Amino acid sequence: MINPDLFSKISYGLYVVCSGNRFRGTGFVANTVFQVTSKPPRFAVCCNKDNYTSDFIKQYKAFSVSVLSRDVSSDLINRFGYKSGRDIDKFSSLDVTYGESGVPILKNESLAYFECTLIDAFDVGTHLIFIGELLNGDVLDLEGEPLTYDYYHKVKKGVAPKNAPTYVDRSLFDEKTESDKMVGLKKYECTACGYVYNEADEKIPFADLPDDWECPICGAKKSEFEEIL
Repeated sequence: MINPDLFSKISYGLYVVCSGNRFRGTGFVANTVFQVTSKPPRFAVCCNKDNYTSDFIKQYKAFSVSVLSRDVSSDLINRFGYKSGRDIDKFSSLDVTYGESGVPILKNESLAYFECTLIDAFDVGTHLIFIGELLNGDVLDLEGEPLTYDYYHKVKKGVAPKNAPTYVDRSLFDEKTESDKMVGLKKYECTACGYVYNEADEKIPFADLPDDWECPICGAKKSEFEEIL
């Protein structure tokens, strides 16, 4: 038996990884960013093959990593975590600069940034691990606290998007209790971000929520939820 809560016990930070140039760029929220060597300083970034950003990193041979503040807004998380750069300009109206390699660097609600040139990439199934060598970087906020996945999960009540390497499909593990089945309580999952509305916890039947109700995590419409077993 596998307890799905065990996956949340591994420590992660939360970052925005970007690539492209000043004419065309995109980025995504990543929780798998880590330093792999010190001399020279190199970093690894894990990216789902379906992420639009993965194509940009391969094309432009560089990427940036912005370390998010613990006080980051839900709007920024929603923009980079649950929407695709294929559909929107993720940098519109944001504070973005361009590094020595030309890649966009997000400065909004960030404590520091790293700019890396692509050294290598490894295929690990659904994801690619990109290895980059540090080219440039700076600290933007000395006082702020970095956002961790644990804080995001427990305090901000966030969930990992389906493309994240840490996404857990709880429908494979969770079972309704006998009491849930007896009173007909149901669960509904957001098809955009994976948030689960559990009627047993919320005390309000999903059907009774107003039509303009939105997912508290990513802002998806009520109609974008599906009942899960």
